[in-house]
Amino acid sequence: MLRRYPAIRPYATYEIAVEAPHVIYVEESGSPDGIPVIVVHGGPGAGSNPEQRRFFDPNLYRIILFDQRGCGKSTPQGCLENNNTQALISDMEIIREHLDIDKWVLFGGSWGAALSLLYAQAHPDRVRAMILRSVLLADDADRRWFFEEGANRIFPAEWYDFAGTLPPSERKNVLEAYYNRLLDSNELVSMRAAKCWSQWHRRCSTINPVANQENNAAGTMRLARIESYYFINKCFIEDNQILDNMRLIKHIPAILVHGRYDMITPLDNSYRLQRAWPKSELTIVRDAGHASNEPALTDSIVQATDRMAKLLSDNHQPRGAG
Repeated sequence: MLRRYPAIRPYATYEIAVEAPHVIYVEESGSPDGIPVIVVHGGPGAGSNPEQRRFFDPNLYRIILFDQRGCGKSTPQGCLENNNTQALISDMEIIREHLDIDKWVLFGGSWGAALSLLYAQAHPDRVRAMILRSVLLADDADRRWFFEEGANRIFPAEWYDFAGTLPPSERKNVLEAYYNRLLDSNELVSMRAAKCWSQWHRRCSTINPVANQENNAAGTMRLARIESYYFINKCFIEDNQILDNMRLIKHIPAILVHGRYDMITPLDNSYRLQRAWPKSELTIVRDAGHASNEPALTDSIVQATDRMAKLLSDNHQPRGAG
C-alpha cells in the first residue's frame, strides 16, 4: 500500500485581491518546473490542508493550493458577501493567470470535485487533465441524500442527534433550519448549530467512525456557515448542470476515485459521471468511505496522481507551457 509523500513546505505564497472584499491565499510547493496541478478543496468552506500536498510526487508536480473565499487563510474569514460558485471559478482563472500557467491539472475531492468540473466546463481549453475523488454533483439528489432521506437511514442514531435538536415543526427542512441558526445573531445558538453540523459530517465520513479532532470553534463556524449557505442556494447552479454539460469536457483525460461505502457523496455520482465521460476511468475503493485520509482511499489517490504524471510527463513543458 502506498503512503503519502513526505511533508513539504511551500516555496512561494501569495495573497491575491479578487472581487472586494476578498483576498485569496495561494501557495506553491513541489517542483517549480513540474506539472502544474491545482488542489480544489472541499466543503464548501473547509479550506486547504498541508496534508494535501502529500498526494503528489514533489519532484514531478508543481503543487498549487488555495483557500476559497471566506475560508482558510483567505480573508475576510467566513464572509458570504460576493461568495458563490461563479466567483470561485473566476478566482481560479485569476490564480492561473497570476502564476503564468497555460494549462493545468485539476485535483478535487467532494465539493472540490464539483467545482473542478464546473471550472473545466467554463474553461475547457485551460485543463490538461483531472483527478477527482468522492465526486459531489451538487444537484438536488445530493442535497436530498445528505439532508433529507438517504444517509439518515444508514446512520439513524447520528441523524437523530443532528435533526433531533430541532423542534418537530422544523424537521421537514433540516437544511433551512440549520442555515437560519448558523446565521443567528445569538452566538450560543449559532455555535451549537455549527458543532452539530460538523458532528453529523464527521460521523458519516469514514467506514469506522472515530473521534476525529474538531476544528477550532472559529473554523467549525466558518465551514458550517459557508457550506449551509452554498447548499441552501443549490450551489448557485442549475440542477443536473454538471452532467448536462459533460460534452464540453469529454476530450479531457480523467481519473475518478471513489470509496464504495461513501455516505456523504454516494458512489453512484462517480459511476454516472464516468458513463458520461469517455476519457475517464473509475477506481472503486472497496474498503473506504468519504474521507481522503482513510488508508485505502489515500493509497488509490496517490496511485492516481502517479499514474497521471506518467501519462502527462512525455508531453510536459516547463512553467505551464501548453
